[in-house]
Amino acid sequence: MARTLDDARRWAALGTDLVLRAADRLDGDALAAPSALPGWTRAHLTAHVAANAEALSNLVHWAATGEVTPMYASPEERAAGIERGPALSAGELTAWLRESARALEAATAALTEEQWRAPVVTAQGRTVPATELPWMRSREVCVHAVDLNAGVTFADLPDDFLAALCADVAAKRATAPGPAVTLRAPHDTWELPGEGDPVLVTAPLPDLAAYLTGRDAGLRAADGTPAPALGPWL
Repeated sequence: MARTLDDARRWAALGTDLVLRAADRLDGDALAAPSALPGWTRAHLTAHVAANAEALSNLVHWAATGEVTPMYASPEERAAGIERGPALSAGELTAWLRESARALEAATAALTEEQWRAPVVTAQGRTVPATELPWMRSREVCVHAVDLNAGVTFADLPDDFLAALCADVAAKRATAPGPAVTLRAPHDTWELPGEGDPVLVTAPLPDLAAYLTGRDAGLRAADGTPAPALGPWL
């Protein structure tokens, strides 16, 4: 089933709530601890999610006004936003996270039907309609809620989001070099065309989502060997 704008907005709200609730439980020492992403503390990751809300707000402004406002002025600006995290207190960091999310939701809610159809350009250079922005945000907050390594797992995310995520990632991976893999969940199957005979990997939906997005789910193929290693997702 194709995802809708309402679906994406619902998932974005849910993921934002998961991130906020996790961040609210973390003090300065906990924020300084490693996240599940190599080289990033929880503070780096929290700052990234906050800066992402501001960056997407730039694209909402673009859609609403026609004024070209890129997500980030430069790669250096994006990196600087992430590095702000460890320099802020826990209170300052969670306040930034909460306010940036609130501002994005308010700006998004104000878009008209025509403005939702307006084209904008992502940080990767893709031209997409503004209707794509809630999906971009839902991926960000839902997956990074898990990456915070603070108690949220892929099993805590809704099945319809996980299915949409797997379909989205599989479609992207299908255009890149890699091993041929058939991924089978209880109610869905995705094909990664690639080199060699397809390797069958059958697993619950949360585990397949973790595997496809590059998070280690420890999956094994049908023949008992480790599931093929995949390249970077984004």
